[in-house]
Amino acid sequence: MRKLIAELESNRAAKPKILDGICGNIARELSHMRQRALTANLGTLPDVAGTLAIVASRAGTGINMKVRALADGVNSMSMQLDQALKMAHEMPPEKETEKKQS
Repeated sequence: MRKLIAELESNRAAKPKILDGICGNIARELSHMRQRALTANLGTLPDVAGTLAIVASRAGTGINMKVRALADGVNSMSMQLDQALKMAHEMPPEKETEKKQS
């Protein structure tokens, strides 16, 4: 994801058609990430990914604002993912109870 945002940032002066293509790729990847995060139950990470997908696909905003919002959002997602992984490692393992049938 960071690679696509860096590509968008480096191509700020490109034609709008090229920028729209890059933004479409970013929005698609973020939508897929949102679906994977929803199935993995990662807290608020899917909400952030969904919001960023909307930001990436929205037309009418300036490219500078879009790049800044996407970069900040990806940093926020990275921090949330690190926090979710830390919490997952700190949780005690669940013991499965075996029920005997009589």
